[in-house]
Formats: sequence, structure tokens, C-alpha cells
Amino acid sequence: MKLMMVNASPRNEGNTSRILEEMKKIFEEEGVEVVSFDIGKDGIRSCIACNSCHKSGKCVFDDAVNKAAPVFEEADGILVGTPVYYAGANPTLMAFLTRLFYSTRFPKRFKVGAAVAVARRSGVMTTLDEIYKFFTIAEMPVVSSRYWNGMHGSRPGEVLEDLEGMQVARTLARNMVFLMKSIRLGKETYGLPEKEESVGTNFIR
Repeated sequence: MKLMMVNASPRNEGNTSRILEEMKKIFEEEGVEVVSFDIGKDGIRSCIACNSCHKSGKCVFDDAVNKAAPVFEEADGILVGTPVYYAGANPTLMAFLTRLFYSTRFPKRFKVGAAVAVARRSGVMTTLDEIYKFFTIAEMPVVSSRYWNGMHGSRPGEVLEDLEGMQVARTLARNMVFLMKSIRLGKETYGLPEKEESVGTNFIR
């Protein structure tokens, strides 16, 4: 099994990285291959709605998005980690996810999605909600843990003192592995649910 991990923190040894490393240990123990993308320092442009991806099958901006696309296509799940900026995700991450989901044509149904957000004090819930919208519009199951996936820390490494938060992260990793394996088995045994032809209804015609 394969998992795509996206670290949106610009700090290599920051709190987001510590959480993702803790989770990565569990994935590897469970035999899940982890392919990581550290995008926090990348100059990733936002989508310009040129729609050239509809013809070429890839984004017009050839950066981390196009590198991640084939990994995402093969992956059973995606895990996103981000620090909280003004009660939202790192804008670099939002540009990355917007272009990744919009420019790729492969089906994302029943790939598993999860996210963790790290804040000094608050803003984790709005950040998680922001990220989950990408998963839920693509028919991707969202993994839960024993509490909401927000961890707290300010100085590098301080998140390790958030014992409950770290437990939430480890539980999330185990639940994610279980769900990916269960979906793989379900596909082999029952196949995917019937998919209707897409219908679009505009509010203004």
C-alpha cells in the first residue's frame, strides 16, 4: 500500500514535521510505503483557471504539483500536515491542493484522506475544515481519530509536550491504515458502488 504525505510547514524541524514523523513510523511498521512532499518553502502558484490541464492532463505550471500527481494517482491515501496561519492552512498548501485536485483527471473515489493542523493556540478546526473540502468533493473518505486532529505547540519541538495531541496523531495513523486496508479488501470483494453519470446544475443559466 502507498500513502502520499504532504508537509506544508516551511520549518524542516518544526512541530508539523515532528507529528508527521511520528505518524510515519506507524505507517512503515504496518508496511505502508510513504512518499513525502515537503512544500512549505516552495513558491507554488495558485490556479489561474486557464483549463489547459483539460487538454494536456497536467498543470501548466510544472512544479511540485505535477511531481506529486502520479504519486497521488497510485496512492491509497493522502495525509496533509500544516501549521495554522490566521485560522487557516499555509496558503502554499491551498494552492498546491487546488491545482492538484483540479488538474488531475484520474478518479479519487475511495482514496483515504486525512489532515493534521498545528497551532500555538487556536484555529485548527477551521484549518481542518478547509482541507477536508478537497477530500469530500472527490468522494474520498475522511479518517477520524479519538479527538479532532489539532495539535498545539509554538517553539520547534514543543508539540511533543502535547501528549494528547500526539496520541491523537498516532491513533489517526492506525485508523488510516485500517481504513486503507479495508477499502482495498472491499474493492476486491465487492467492487466500488455504482457511479451515476455526472449532472451539473448551475444557479444562473
